[in-house]
Formats: sequence, structure tokens, C-alpha cells
Amino acid sequence: MYPARFVVVRLLPGEELLSALAGRLAGQGVAAGWIAGVVGSLSVAALRFAGRPDTTCLCDAFEIVSLCGTLDADGGHLHMTVADPQGTVLGGHVMPGSVVRTTCELVVGVLEGVAFGREPCPLSGYDELVILPQPDRKDSAQ
Repeated sequence: MYPARFVVVRLLPGEELLSALAGRLAGQGVAAGWIAGVVGSLSVAALRFAGRPDTTCLCDAFEIVSLCGTLDADGGHLHMTVADPQGTVLGGHVMPGSVVRTTCELVVGVLEGVAFGREPCPLSGYDELVILPQPDRKDSAQ
């Protein structure tokens, strides 16, 4: 069992979701995290749909219906569902380019004592999650 803590992050209008989140978490020592909760909206939703190689950028007023995934020192692996003004829902892998419309409030869970990383998986063909021991920050700072 790993001890956990939570970090609360609020992203502002016009911020790019992935880079702003990574920037806020970098100073928090997040090496193994997950999205515990989110509410917010986007003016641009950049998603990669299942089985497609390219990013689709959707421009409109979107509510974030869900955001889930893992976070590591290099970013993470996130999936998101958004709803447009008509309530049509789309979802996929979050790609760079999603832009916050009014706010994005996130609660991020952080596991202590481990780090998430990515290594090639011969079964999926993608870099997949691995769990690594994380040295004690006091020891690594010396």
C-alpha cells in the first residue's frame, strides 16, 4: 500500500490544458499521479480518437464531462470526454492543444514512494505504464 496525498489545481482561461497542468504539478513533486476529479470547460478540445493516428481539434464551447488517466514527471496518459452546446458527447486521448475556456479545476491524487514511467510494450505497440520505486526526496537532494 502506498501513501497518497491530493493536490488541487485551477487552470485559467486561455491556458493549454496539458502544458499548464504539467507546469503546476512540476513544483509539487508529482511522479505518480491520477486525476481524481475535474470540472471545467474548453474552447478547443484536442483529441485523438480510437484507432486514428492524427489529432482532431474541435472549436466550440465544451464542458469537460470526464477526464481520467495517469500523470508522471513527463506528462502522462489522459482520456477526456467533452460535451458541446447541443449536448453531443465526444471523447478520446487528450493531445496538446486543448484550451481552457472559463476554468478547469482538478483534484490530482499523488502516490508517494513510487514513480510512473513508460516503456515499450510488445503486445500493444505503445509505451505503456510501469511503476518504479522513487528514491526518498531528502536522500536524492543531497
